[in-house]
Amino acid sequence: MPRASSHSLRETVVPLALLAGDTLTTFAGLALGWWLRYASPLARLGLAVPGATLAQYLPLLLVGVALLLGAFAQFGLYDSRLLLRRYLSLNAILKGAAFWLVAYLGVSLVLKFDPPISRLFVLEAFVCVVALLAAWRALAYAVVTRTPLLGRLRRRAVLLGWNDEAGALAAEIARDPAHPFTLAGVVTVPGDTVPFARAAAGRPPDLGGVADLAAILARIQPDLLIATRLDLPRDEVRRVVETCEHAYVEWKVVPGAFDIFLTGLRLQTIGRVPVLGIEELAINRLFNRGLKRGGDLVVALAGLVLAAPLVLVLAALIKRESPGGPVFFRQTRVGAGHRPFTLWKLRSMVPEAGAQDDARQSTARGDPRLLRIGAFLRRWNLDELPQFWNILRGDMSLVGPRPERPHHVDQLADSIPHYLPRHLVKPGLTGWAQVHGLRGESDLARRVQHDIYYIENWSVWLDVQIVLLTFVRWRDVNAY
Repeated sequence: MPRASSHSLRETVVPLALLAGDTLTTFAGLALGWWLRYASPLARLGLAVPGATLAQYLPLLLVGVALLLGAFAQFGLYDSRLLLRRYLSLNAILKGAAFWLVAYLGVSLVLKFDPPISRLFVLEAFVCVVALLAAWRALAYAVVTRTPLLGRLRRRAVLLGWNDEAGALAAEIARDPAHPFTLAGVVTVPGDTVPFARAAAGRPPDLGGVADLAAILARIQPDLLIATRLDLPRDEVRRVVETCEHAYVEWKVVPGAFDIFLTGLRLQTIGRVPVLGIEELAINRLFNRGLKRGGDLVVALAGLVLAAPLVLVLAALIKRESPGGPVFFRQTRVGAGHRPFTLWKLRSMVPEAGAQDDARQSTARGDPRLLRIGAFLRRWNLDELPQFWNILRGDMSLVGPRPERPHHVDQLADSIPHYLPRHLVKPGLTGWAQVHGLRGESDLARRVQHDIYYIENWSVWLDVQIVLLTFVRWRDVNAY
């Protein structure tokens, strides 16, 4: 497929098709919100609004569609880079819909419409729009990723140089069959630290040396070149950049000097000298800490109240099966700032299990110490309910990296790169790694990568997204 044709499809055709689908789905969501507010049995919950027929409400619905689509566009929903990024697209939908919610309610307070805008309608329409858009986008994603269209939407990339970073990048792209990038191959550089000929099976093809870069780009026609090595002579780097410019190929760099917190990199000047470094993370700013803590308090109080009847029932079942031990299990974990705290759970094992708990980082499938009710609790994550108390106390947050025991922290810090920065923030009841199935006996290195991604990319919307995905994945297949 010629690069120009793929570019047109990726940049114009598919975004316009998604925009058309979003328009119809958004109108359907607003119309459903109108039905719930004025024509369904739920209409009795609100005050009567004279003249609120669908025909009279139609202009307000159309204005709502226009505002929603404008908000989605503002938050990058139609950026071609999000076409194969399902969760990032959902994040943009949540941001846009929340902005519309606030704007629509604000406009209804300032301006007088006829018929008036019902606040209950706005809330119900918000839920309907988000739900329908999520379903529509999931369907569109399934169609794109399960048809030949996927190959035409993925961007062809070429690696410059082969080393540990290049191997990790190639493995990351190969791990996801629907990844936005596909590797066309590697342009080797003299002195590659990992000889390309001895690389692992499944490696990208060797396209030739950097001296033949112009011919390689003309033959392969990639969309971008990713440099994993910059220890080339200055003139050689300039030649590579100019070659990419002449071939209209994007030029990107893997910044090997910064393995973590890449989104926090900022260019500053000391005198007249430019310096690249990491600034304060968004999650640690005072206002954001206050916002996150306020949300934690509300959720923790609601969680304790709503979970109390269920906890009483589960406590009775635990006592019935294992009367010789306590209902609650407490354990020391490491929290923010490497400070230890006491984590609370519903007991899921025999009373003496704690004496052997240091042997493993996680519980294995079929562990004989598990109670029958304990296996059920862990499979559905119900043993975690008492941690709303930890959130209320401030030991934990609703969303964050899962906390580990002190001795495991010491072991993992020695074996997994960048493990300790997880403790820059409060641990969470759920997290970015958990909603991706990375718990139990899953890959610890990948779990840490997801935790670091969460810390450096934190936003209120990411927390909301993780909470919603937690309910989707409530029954965890990796929890034993």
